Order: sequence, then C-alpha cells, then structure tokens
Amino acid sequence: MSSSTRSTRTASRGGGGGSAWVTGGTMFAGVLMLMEGSISILSGIAAIAEDDVYRRVGDYVFKFNLTTWGWIHLILGILVAVTGWGILQGAAWARAVGVALAALVAVLQFMWLPYQPIWAVVSIALAVFVIWALTSDHGRGSDPDRRSAH
Repeated sequence: MSSSTRSTRTASRGGGGGSAWVTGGTMFAGVLMLMEGSISILSGIAAIAEDDVYRRVGDYVFKFNLTTWGWIHLILGILVAVTGWGILQGAAWARAVGVALAALVAVLQFMWLPYQPIWAVVSIALAVFVIWALTSDHGRGSDPDRRSAH
C-alpha cells in the first residue's frame, strides 16, 4: 500500500494517529468518572453513617467534621457519576461540567488527604487524566458521522 493511500485513509478517519487514543481517552474518562462517583458516594455514606470509619486527624487546616465531609462526598459523587454517564452518552453539556467537576474533585481530594492519603493521591491523578481527556478531544462533537451514530 502506498503512503498516499495510507494518508488518505488517516485523513478520512478524522485526523492523525492520536485521534483514536484521544477518543478512547474520553470514553475512559467517562468510565473513570462513573467509578469515582460511585466510590465517592460509598465514602460519603460511610462517613455519614459511622464517624469512626476514618481515623481522626489532629489539628489540620481544613477542620470539617467527618459528617460534613460525608455529605460533600455524597453530593459530589452523585454529580460526578451523572456527568460520567452523560459523557458516555455523548451529551454536549457533560464535557464542560466534567472538566469543572474533575478540577473540584482534585481540590477536595487534596483537602481529604489526611483521611485517606493513598486514595486521595490516586483520585487526584485520575482527575488530572479526566481533565486532559475531556479537553483534548476537540473533534468529537463536530464530526457529523459520530452524531448520526448516536
């Protein structure tokens, strides 16, 4: 196969070789948001129901009671899960909301570090990936073939 035929096929698919990675990253971001939201909902319920599930932290700058943290995680988890579902469905609103919620999750997980340090660091890394994936897939909403498929 000649190189001109290969480049024509690549151009007809909607861009360079990285576009499949970016589109896959966006779908993976939706799945990650669903999972992050579900885990956050469970963390919130655990913090609301039993304050002794998480270890007590001494003097820390962000002095919220664990029940308050539980409600924050519960509400944010619901929003993140719904947004993740919207991303998987291809909803136009979900991408911008997903970026905003991922940024909020990163900040709140930083504040949650004393309670669950390992999970908070993993969650911050996942939020950064979600932000990258949702902001780098520019062609997804403008491709007429994709819109007709949904």
